[in-house]
Amino acid sequence: MSYRTALSEVLTSAVGPVAEATAVQGRFPRGAVTALGRAGLLGLTVSTEFGGGGRGLPEAADVVARTARVCPATAAVLRSHYTAVAVIEAYGGPWTRGEIAAGRHLASLALAEPEGEPEAGGDGETAETQLLVPRSVATRSGEVVALRARKQRVVAAGEADLYVWSSRPLAAPDGLTLWAVPAHAPDLFVPARPGATGPRGSATSTVFADPVRVPAEAMLGADGDGLDIVLRTVLPWLLELRAAAEIRRPPTVDLGSARRPAGSLAAS
Repeated sequence: MSYRTALSEVLTSAVGPVAEATAVQGRFPRGAVTALGRAGLLGLTVSTEFGGGGRGLPEAADVVARTARVCPATAAVLRSHYTAVAVIEAYGGPWTRGEIAAGRHLASLALAEPEGEPEAGGDGETAETQLLVPRSVATRSGEVVALRARKQRVVAAGEADLYVWSSRPLAAPDGLTLWAVPAHAPDLFVPARPGATGPRGSATSTVFADPVRVPAEAMLGADGDGLDIVLRTVLPWLLELRAAAEIRRPPTVDLGSARRPAGSLAAS
């Protein structure tokens, strides 16, 4: 079965029926996400070597665009998930990639921080610029790293299984470092939601780490190389998928106007 056929079935059977409740009640579409995972759509961009679909950004954008027409919140979740998976696919371990491919792991981004927050409702270039300058601290003790931060605008906060997290480097003189932080890690706290931004029902909120401890091997890429990863992978995927989510159905045609004789509009 093609991913498009699988998506059509999930949109009809799982996403569409809960879209109104998601938007009106702000309820996270857990059933829809689970169905997307079972249909292989959460693992769409994971390598076939690990059981994924082996697809890329164009297919991910297609899924996000078609989902956005039915449920903007689910599309926002997919947008963050696919962007995070692009990083994990390049730098993550085989177990994590296998779990995502099997539809058992929902990933998300935890990169933006409070300082320099754009005005309420802002979601443009200023928001992306914040991803490049983390102020959170990483401290290593043996094989354990303590991450202390307050991450904002995290989609699927408290619902994702894994966060792609940024911090200042451990030892590198500049740049940033990325980490794979499991959502079940102790001392990871998500306050009441919804947050100030994001589609209603997308569980966009703040995530606190005070601190959260992860194994040193949870580092994604080399220490200090995260800035290059954000510029080359995160931002291109995030912006392309955001543009896809903004695609809307054509406006409804006013049949009465369409049937007017030529020149009648000019005369009105």
